[in-house]
Amino acid sequence: MAIKILISDPLAKEGIEILKSHKEFIVEEVSKLTEDDLAKKIKGYDALIIRSGTTVTAKIIEASDTLKVIGRAGVGVDNVDVSAASKKGIVVMNAPTGNTISTAEHAFSLMLSLSRNIPMANQSVKQGKWERKKFMGVELYGKVIGIVGLGRIGGEVAKRAQSFEMKVIAFDPYLSKEKAKSLNIESVDLDTLFQKSDFITVHTPLTDETKHLIGESAFKKMKKGVRIINAARGGIVDEKALAENIKSGKVAGAALDVFECDEEPPVDSVVIPMENIITTPHLGASTEEAQVNVAIDVAHCVSDALLGKGYRNAVNVPTIDAELLDVMQPYINLAERLGSIQAQLISAPIQEVNVKYTGEMVKLDTGIVTRALMKGVFDPILEEHVNYINSLFIAKERGIKVSEQKTADITDFANLICVEIKTSEAKHFIMGTLFSNKEPRIVKMDKFYVEAIPDGYMLVISNKDVPGIVGQIGTILGKSKVNIAGISFGRDKATGQAISLLNVDSEVSKEVLKALNNITDVNSVTQVKVGL
Repeated sequence: MAIKILISDPLAKEGIEILKSHKEFIVEEVSKLTEDDLAKKIKGYDALIIRSGTTVTAKIIEASDTLKVIGRAGVGVDNVDVSAASKKGIVVMNAPTGNTISTAEHAFSLMLSLSRNIPMANQSVKQGKWERKKFMGVELYGKVIGIVGLGRIGGEVAKRAQSFEMKVIAFDPYLSKEKAKSLNIESVDLDTLFQKSDFITVHTPLTDETKHLIGESAFKKMKKGVRIINAARGGIVDEKALAENIKSGKVAGAALDVFECDEEPPVDSVVIPMENIITTPHLGASTEEAQVNVAIDVAHCVSDALLGKGYRNAVNVPTIDAELLDVMQPYINLAERLGSIQAQLISAPIQEVNVKYTGEMVKLDTGIVTRALMKGVFDPILEEHVNYINSLFIAKERGIKVSEQKTADITDFANLICVEIKTSEAKHFIMGTLFSNKEPRIVKMDKFYVEAIPDGYMLVISNKDVPGIVGQIGTILGKSKVNIAGISFGRDKATGQAISLLNVDSEVSKEVLKALNNITDVNSVTQVKVGL
């Protein structure tokens, strides 16, 4: 029986030729279909290949009857309802490396244009003017470039900066100092990066943690005359704060390829009209080479998946057969949540991740579980889409040693996943298990035994074991209309140190977190999000 592939956005011919080279495939190209049209059209197709022009909604996914694979010719899959696809057993793939060089080159081009005022000077000359003094620039040679996020794209920017003899410093919580040193890059904390950099370029995903990362508080720490580049995601830079700091002279200029507004082109932007801000219309991946590369990548990935050769660059499923996946899924889920919690609790670069499996898990192939654990560790921060296939490779890239151990030692639990993460500052430990109905539980954190459900919004509170402290915590949360769904305590000894894990029904504001931190005998309060 023929395998049918639908391409709903323009795709480079090199990718189409790869698909058509397989005699098993029937390839059809359409374009500019509405949601309703695609929902009607999708029936009978085994694969759908898109770029940014098509949004694959839950309605389209539900309308499909034979769809097995959705391939995105590009990095982002924000135009695919991955959750709906996962529920229906559809693999979602992307092409995360095809536009790396193009995006890095564009970011560097923006920096060069910014340093020498090239777009403004060009426009001036075309208007018949000759304003050499007005467009006096600065050299890149000897300047400090601060790179926020040293993934694939950030790493390529670093190489180009070094060729210009710039000093490269970088902030990336998952880049060890040893790995940075081997790349001739100085690994620093975010405040140090803000304070030392002449140019700052961001290469992170847009998350709750990175939204407005370059905002008013960051600008206050920067040196006068700093220049900002953003070719990553709109919203990482607070555009209103940027505009004010341009006006005040604190920031010499900025170059933006992406914007806070969800619409393209942006509506009512405060930064686009400003003379000292260079803007481009989301051109990071807009090169002929990038479009060819992502088309080739996605064609190979989709072909392999449809022909039973395995999954590459899958963002929502591990490489594992369906029968075994059913057995392993609870462990995969537990491991990913343990990793995510640990990642949100630590602040220093990770050097080692040691995972130990006991009990029933000794009999299983735990490789995919370890990959899920590392996916959980990396998901909150990395710019690239981390999946079960590439998580260990990303760890290796960042100089993080990952070890796996199995032991048949008898414990109080039928199965355990024990995770120790070593950073440059400390060791962090978490232990989880599955209860009889396969529900995940945290049973130990650092030296404290607990019993907590790793789900939703959680507060991790380090405190002294003194009378009344639980009441104070509950009072503050109650006054703020935050409902406690579950609570677990652990302590090393009476009146000693303790830990409190709270599940809450809603996100806790920064003001409430500050109030909790101000309680006498509370050492720290951290909010983590699990499975959201």
